[in-house]
Amino acid sequence: MATKPHLQALKDPDCRVDLAGLYNRSRGKAETVAQSANCRVFDSLEDIAGDPDVDGVIVTTPPDQRLEIVEMMARAGKHILMEKPVERTLSAAEDLVEICERNKVLLGIVLQHRFRAGAQRLRSLIDAGELGDIALVRIDVPWWRGQDYYDQPGRGSYARDGGGVLISQAIHVLDLMLSLTGPAQSVQAFCATTRLHEMEAEDIATAGVRFVSGAVGSIMATTATFPGGTESIVIDGTSGTATLRGGRLDVVWRDGRSEQTDEPAGTGGGSDPMAFPCDWHRALIADFAMAIRDNRQPRITGREALMVHALIDAITRSARAGAVVEVSPMAPGA
Repeated sequence: MATKPHLQALKDPDCRVDLAGLYNRSRGKAETVAQSANCRVFDSLEDIAGDPDVDGVIVTTPPDQRLEIVEMMARAGKHILMEKPVERTLSAAEDLVEICERNKVLLGIVLQHRFRAGAQRLRSLIDAGELGDIALVRIDVPWWRGQDYYDQPGRGSYARDGGGVLISQAIHVLDLMLSLTGPAQSVQAFCATTRLHEMEAEDIATAGVRFVSGAVGSIMATTATFPGGTESIVIDGTSGTATLRGGRLDVVWRDGRSEQTDEPAGTGGGSDPMAFPCDWHRALIADFAMAIRDNRQPRITGREALMVHALIDAITRSARAGAVVEVSPMAPGA
């Protein structure tokens, strides 16, 4: 499912990428997609790793199928752009990041919400100090997934996905939040599965958060709100309040000024998880391609993505313990 926006984005010259080919365990599926993408089908992972014309790979497998691919490609010197989440658990995610660092290959993670116009404008306002000091942060992810989504093998399971709404859906909004606020310090959380779904993991999670900066906040994320709404981040600063709802940013300053940045688009919050444009993927892939060319880190590295994994891990541990827990600090990159 995650392959669709990547293939759409790769058709755009702005991606600055030549698609060498595709690989899927089902050759029939690969040949169908390759025909529309006008590229070859690789016979095996080994063929990709051994191809001197391949600079990097985009990995869109479920998270339980990453380790072998990452190990093989990293040893072969292939840079890796990988769908979120990095892995199913924080420790497994750390292992993949360290494999890439040891082999000196770039690891980028597809957390494309950071490339939305409103998100980038909000980042610039915070960097310029225009909102003042961040005091309060509020996250709301009122999404919907029907039971048919969770009836697919492995959906919402710990063995394949690593969890439910937190690691599969809300991870995008939580990552964007942390990119704006800085790391979380501690959480107190509650997770559950509503009567609207039959699944192993949670379809609702709520948490109170204390950030390293001293700000506090709240998180609510669910896939049990029919027919699904638009996710939002509200940041209350000492000089103003910014509301990022989907692609629209509204800012109101305490001196009476206001501004709006609008990006009308779907968000994938309803029954169709892929109901969003490929623009953000295009910008992310182009950044990764330029990072390879310029020998620099991509905007969203594997190590940076560990920050949101640490938060999700803390929310899960807090909900199970019924207590406040500390968020694991992330070591700086090698």
